[in-house]
Amino acid sequence: MTEVTQGQWKGRFGSAMMRTLATPQLMLERGEGCRVWDVDGNEYLDFLAGIAVNSLGHAHPALVEAVSRQVGTLAHVSNYFSTRPQLELAERLRQITGAGEQGRVLFGNSGAEANEAAFKLARLNRGRSGRRTRVLALHNAFHGRTMGSLALTGKPPMREAFEPLPGGVEHIDSTIEALEAAIDDRVAALFVEPIKGEAGVLELPDGFLQRARELTEQHGALLILDEIQTGVGRTGRWFAYQHAGILPDAVTVAKGIAGGVPIGALVTFGRASELFTQGQHGSTFGGNPLATAAGNAVLAEIEGADLVGNAARRGEELRAIIRSFDHPLIGDVRGAGLLIGIGLTDGEAHRLSAAALAQGLIINAPNESSIRLAPPLIVGDAELAEFREKFGRALAAL
Repeated sequence: MTEVTQGQWKGRFGSAMMRTLATPQLMLERGEGCRVWDVDGNEYLDFLAGIAVNSLGHAHPALVEAVSRQVGTLAHVSNYFSTRPQLELAERLRQITGAGEQGRVLFGNSGAEANEAAFKLARLNRGRSGRRTRVLALHNAFHGRTMGSLALTGKPPMREAFEPLPGGVEHIDSTIEALEAAIDDRVAALFVEPIKGEAGVLELPDGFLQRARELTEQHGALLILDEIQTGVGRTGRWFAYQHAGILPDAVTVAKGIAGGVPIGALVTFGRASELFTQGQHGSTFGGNPLATAAGNAVLAEIEGADLVGNAARRGEELRAIIRSFDHPLIGDVRGAGLLIGIGLTDGEAHRLSAAALAQGLIINAPNESSIRLAPPLIVGDAELAEFREKFGRALAAL
């Protein structure tokens, strides 16, 4: 692509790209740490991290070195062969999820693919009588845009154009009472986001995950947790379910694993690891050496630099900064670690996001009443001070 400026590329984008999204506001050219630069050389503080993907920020030396080294040896071999990075990452995921030696890992290329695999896993949990055909998911949850993951997604406007979707999915309210009323011995699986990121970083009621674990065990259903946005240290633990002191039957992960290199995974626990048999699922690109080498480098850096602990500490500091503004537009502050939602008292989220961008700050408005923050896990004092200044100016601009 020839050199362009911000004023030149939008027409080309509108002509060449499928019209599934609005034309982006910026064309970005490079990044370093928690900052990115557009094609005109303007600098931005990135507090979205590619929607919780760039765990190590941009151009982190550990990731650059690992990808550069791996692409010079083996980038792809198909699923007819194994590689050292693939096995190493699978073993790392078993360890950090708590799945242990009974755990199994299935690699894909995205969070949606991980949830597709999890949906198929749920179908296999029919029980001896074959009566377990119901799958429960939550209203307003987001699990992806492929047909299976969209069936699980509890957002009707996203679903309507593509119906009929795969059947058997029932959406319930995110309350313990609704869960107790819905679950029975005909339920094959319950899908849950521990924090609903796309809905505006909405937390579940206290005790919901513990009660979900009790009820699914009682009725022989699988508890499948979608940790695509909340996992890999984002909430101040490796996974959000660890705050609740439980283990699921399966967890889906993606986004932050490989720092921007596309990857997804389904990790199973205990008896759920025996459900898939040979030939029932697969992926040509899934678990290839390039993506898994990236994943190993990112997870090793997160562990070695205690970025899980950093997410917990910096998240508390960031929430305190937001509350300190005492602005009438700011309502509640939600989330955990470095996945933070700001509930607004008026439907000004998109205007606030645009005002922040004008000040050189990238944040996100998932809906009209919420702001989402998901900065890189490496965020430190300088970035928090800069956020305070730029976010304050954006508030004042409204």
